[in-house]
Amino acid sequence: MKDIAEAALNAAQVKGAGYADVRVDERVQQDLVVKNGQLAAVSDDASQGFGVRVLVDGAWGFAGSDRLEKAEVEEVVARAVRIARASARVRSKPVDLGPPVTSRGTYRTPVERDPFTVSLSEKVDVLMRADQAMGSVKDVRTREGSMEFIRQRKLFASTEGAWTEQDLYESGAGIEATATSPDDVQSRSYPNSFGRHQGSGGFEFITALELDKHGERIGEEAVALLTAVQCPSGIKTLILDASQVGLQIHESCGHPTELDRVFGMEAAYAGTSFMTPEKLNHLRYGSPKVTITADALTPTGLGTFGWDDEGIPAQRSHLVKEGLFVGYLTSRETASVLGQQSNGTMRADGWNRIPLIRMTNVSLEPGDTSLEQMIADTKDGVYMETNRSWSIDDRRLNFQFGTQLAYEIVAGKRGRMLKNATYAGITPEFWNSCDAVAGRAEWKVWGLANCGKGQPPQVAHVAHGAAPARFQNVKVGILK
Repeated sequence: MKDIAEAALNAAQVKGAGYADVRVDERVQQDLVVKNGQLAAVSDDASQGFGVRVLVDGAWGFAGSDRLEKAEVEEVVARAVRIARASARVRSKPVDLGPPVTSRGTYRTPVERDPFTVSLSEKVDVLMRADQAMGSVKDVRTREGSMEFIRQRKLFASTEGAWTEQDLYESGAGIEATATSPDDVQSRSYPNSFGRHQGSGGFEFITALELDKHGERIGEEAVALLTAVQCPSGIKTLILDASQVGLQIHESCGHPTELDRVFGMEAAYAGTSFMTPEKLNHLRYGSPKVTITADALTPTGLGTFGWDDEGIPAQRSHLVKEGLFVGYLTSRETASVLGQQSNGTMRADGWNRIPLIRMTNVSLEPGDTSLEQMIADTKDGVYMETNRSWSIDDRRLNFQFGTQLAYEIVAGKRGRMLKNATYAGITPEFWNSCDAVAGRAEWKVWGLANCGKGQPPQVAHVAHGAAPARFQNVKVGILK
């Protein structure tokens, strides 16, 4: 790794790059799936390579290769320089990276049990026990459990003197039960939807989930949903569980505060953003109960690391402070446009992709109440839990979400189970209607391992800390 990095930087300077950085990346991944009592799939994948970014005549060039050979380094650097020179012909203004970044050091994800030293039989046994628990419930027709483990070793170096080495681990798991009747199909999952809940850490992260203890419950809930009452439509008080609040943060705050989207530099998949620069420090994004941070130091978060892929140290910054929109997720290039310095959110999906602005751990800070207290203080409302569907427009303003499970709230108490629950809103109106957030005891970091962005597409692993929260006068169900 070190020889490749040094050769790349030397070649870039010889070929006229004003700035260059190199990332050398080794990644291994293991996935397991158990379905209906059978081991359905086991896969082990590995990838290694390096990517070189160069600035020539004020424009970017990037190239990479999976051949870790010095002769290949020369060709890759030459290709990146050629791309930069071609890009310089059509650039509007030269790239400004701001002050030099000279970070140096090493970082390793805290791990109690290295998941790659845990036997396959132990991993399968955990999933089988959870499968058996789901299978004990009559009318559960499909049961599925999965695990994923990732180890990524990467080196970053630049012509400014930065040199960082990181050893990053992820572990994740989840289960899902599906029940059917002649008229309906309903599913419940744990700990979250999207296949699993994932975090930075070792096998201890899996053990703490206690999948087998929740299998019977989610099976029973899936069956109960078959005969549950359809969620009513109307203007209601809405209470969301922590995992759904996490997804709401992701779609309606995380993405629109990515500064490359704001500038129109990156608009694939989800468009641009309504949170434009003139709104910074002026837009009342939410109520005083709403404080949202980007924190790459959060334990177990998928957006936790030592340095981003520009060598910027992990840090904590505010995006929304007591309801006021105060900050963006930035790169060195975009931050300099605003006269700021990057808050360290540039990450690439492997050695063969150029870094993009990505969420780290974007979280709603805890409040001072509890879920039960919020329910007790609600006369007419709906409690919704675990995401089922989502839709949001290309500026991140208008949205509609659906959840797997819901309960009516009547006179401060949970009432009937409801199915096919949905709610809709406009981002600033919705967050301004937030009048309560549960406290630290119910706050949890939720991992999301399927955040898409970029062209060619990249998948980022991000996280969101959240607790249950309450919102007033929300459109629930299907309204004309």
